[in-house]
Amino acid sequence: MKTIDQLSRLYASGKVSRRTFMQGATALGLTIAAASSLAVRAEAATPKQGGMFRVGQGHGSTTDSLDPSTFENGFSTFLGFAIANHLTEVGPDGQLRPELAESYEASADAATWRFKLRKGVTFHNGKSLTTEDVIDSFNHHRGEASKSAAKGLLTAVTDISVDGDTIVFKLTDGNADFPFIVSDYHFAIRPSNGDGTIDWASGIGTGGYVLNKFDPGVRGEYTRYGDYWKPNAAYFDEILQLSIIDVTARQNALMNGDVDTIDRVDPKTVHLLKKVPTVNIVETTGTLHYTFPMRLDTPPFGNKHLRTALKLSVKRQEMVDKILLGHGVMGNDFPISTANQYHNGDLPQREFDADKAAFHYKLSGHSGTIKLSSSDAAFAGAVDAAQLIKASAGEVGIDIEVVREPSDGYWSNVWNKKGWSAAYWGGRPTEDWMFSAAYTNNTEWNDTAWKGTTESEKFNQIVVAARKELDTTKRRAMYYEAQALIRDDGGAIIPMFANLIMGVSKSIGHSDVMAGNWELDGSKAAERWWRES
Repeated sequence: MKTIDQLSRLYASGKVSRRTFMQGATALGLTIAAASSLAVRAEAATPKQGGMFRVGQGHGSTTDSLDPSTFENGFSTFLGFAIANHLTEVGPDGQLRPELAESYEASADAATWRFKLRKGVTFHNGKSLTTEDVIDSFNHHRGEASKSAAKGLLTAVTDISVDGDTIVFKLTDGNADFPFIVSDYHFAIRPSNGDGTIDWASGIGTGGYVLNKFDPGVRGEYTRYGDYWKPNAAYFDEILQLSIIDVTARQNALMNGDVDTIDRVDPKTVHLLKKVPTVNIVETTGTLHYTFPMRLDTPPFGNKHLRTALKLSVKRQEMVDKILLGHGVMGNDFPISTANQYHNGDLPQREFDADKAAFHYKLSGHSGTIKLSSSDAAFAGAVDAAQLIKASAGEVGIDIEVVREPSDGYWSNVWNKKGWSAAYWGGRPTEDWMFSAAYTNNTEWNDTAWKGTTESEKFNQIVVAARKELDTTKRRAMYYEAQALIRDDGGAIIPMFANLIMGVSKSIGHSDVMAGNWELDGSKAAERWWRES
């Protein structure tokens, strides 16, 4: 006997008629009224084809490029997922699943991974997907001259070869998380030029949408690809993607009906948006965290006592209350969320401690003003958050000057360049991925420049060892230690983990299960959502 949930899914997918659904529901004990109500909900969850989807994002820069190796913000991520696919993808439930690879398997030591390529996939120009496209797409990030932000994620790859319709990756050591790594938004599969390079400039991919116009930092325009290989996906006929950095302008665009959805809703205005009759607030929890990275290679942040003093000078709960308005939780200066498998909840929560902060500040020998660069391009309320740090540090006797930076070009000119700045990380599904993306020696995105200390060297050793450890108990202990090293020696102040808050028009349909790895349903709203009316 089928359950009500199973019956609802069959009806929502069109596999049984309404009559059959009603008969089955009443046979399971529901009244006619209850069965009718359930049918209405199932019908509302049935994706519909057609219409335009207008997205307003708090991301985008005039320096953006179609080169996936340069992707650095949510606008590029959304664009990349709309026009291209990856070997694997993280589903709405947070679980990994095959995408362009129809299956994958590892050797006993997890040092060799085989991805069987899906058949019948074509690029937007009609070219069939081949193993050459996959190899060249990955090698685009691997060469010595590559400046790819994801280059560090592939450092362990020693060889990529072909065995029939299978791509074979050989690694220096085992990596149980490697299938997660290849789902990274940088590793989009683009068509090969036939000479070892890929054609990224055209914007051609195998994704559900064809890119018609790309104006960096302004807009993207798309139409549905008629030969998209995925069934029951990419429902919109057209998509208009707009970069609207200013949070007020973005929220006004939604309230006025100029866009259908926005990301990065300011927690301060959630209660106002809830009052708009045409808008739903969609909130998910995940790995998003707001940070203030201090670069160890930029004075005075190479001084551990100074870093410790600044970490102890932050009132974290105040920041959650005033910046997130409760839509999040306190951070503990390491980037692993409670949503991750190996989150270290045993570490004492770091709190504001004026006496200890003053003690370490005195030991640092520093005097004078410390500059903190900030912009709401980093996250909604970033400037206010920086002002809170300035105020609480002032109680310790530390003088901080908040430098309000321009929003345009913030990610190119400020983040990962200036000594201390505001930033955010969407987080990653696995500990190794997060560490490899932002904290190991070999990543371009080590925005704290945490290198050269005894603790950082130990951290890098642990990450390598944990990567190939299949015993979950031992692996947990390793990741716990790695988080403690980041917390106590690293340059990241991570005061809070924020919920993903989106405003969505009631004319847009989506599943009740929504991915939390990125905003807008894992940045795949273009493929997963649909227009109701």
